[in-house]
Amino acid sequence: MTDRGLPMTVPAADLPQRVRIHEVGARDGLQNEKTTVPTGTKVEFIRRLADAGLTTIEATSFVHPRWVPQLADAEQLFPQVRELPGVALPVLVPNERGLERALALGATHVAVFASATESFAKANLNRTVDESLTMFEPVVARAKGAGGRVRGYVSMCFGDPWEGPVPVEQVVHVCTALVDMGCDELSLGDTIGVATPGHVRELLTALNEEGVPTPTLGVHFHDTYGQALANTLAALQHGVTTVDASAGGLGGCPFAKSATGNLATEDLVWMLQGLGMETGVDLGRLVATSAWMAEQLGRPSPSRTVRALSPHDSHKEQ
Repeated sequence: MTDRGLPMTVPAADLPQRVRIHEVGARDGLQNEKTTVPTGTKVEFIRRLADAGLTTIEATSFVHPRWVPQLADAEQLFPQVRELPGVALPVLVPNERGLERALALGATHVAVFASATESFAKANLNRTVDESLTMFEPVVARAKGAGGRVRGYVSMCFGDPWEGPVPVEQVVHVCTALVDMGCDELSLGDTIGVATPGHVRELLTALNEEGVPTPTLGVHFHDTYGQALANTLAALQHGVTTVDASAGGLGGCPFAKSATGNLATEDLVWMLQGLGMETGVDLGRLVATSAWMAEQLGRPSPSRTVRALSPHDSHKEQ
């Protein structure tokens, strides 16, 4: 770190005091890496993220290894991190079989992955939107019955590469269905990064009007058009306090080729600290963790903040 390691703090009166960062780097960030990342490296990544102060770290996915080979080691990885003190470790479960595998290892936070559009539901789940919601009902019920907490991801909330702009009412339909079946939290995904702040505000307002309270909502932005931080700020101004981000800006979506990287956690923390908002995250340790992970992957970190605050030789091509 350098003497530029912290932004000047100028609080804004219209924003929440604290934001919970839902760190997705170890799952969403790594899932479509073409070279297999060793399990030990993933474990170390998660431990370093926890040491940097992140308290929600999505650990892995219990999908069939054929679909996401990078996460085929879920059974080996999860037992090595599940005892991290003070850290929630959500895992993705696509169906009842995935849930069984997760519960057998002691997972208490799980997530299902829905789509707001028919095209992506077909590409990702090989089902219609309504068929996928029907598939999730017993998963959510069983997870809740076991005392677990369930998050519902909703992808393509703002745009779809096959269908174009997604009507707000279409997204609201899927979101309310997930809440009605028992999801504790929703993550609104801008999977291909086309959202703009006005669109974000419109969707959040529409969800509130249909009875979905703001504390139930999180946001998940991709930075395809450089809008992720602007969209995040719009959500914060609406009162959202849960923001998904990926350490080092890792990740995209293997089923939507136009999806580029997630919002970088470091870029988010820099903005939040500048606004005087609490995150509990040590930016220096987080930057060091992402610089280390970039070295493991053999390429520079996409995060602008990581590049700005790391030694010059730490983000060169390996």
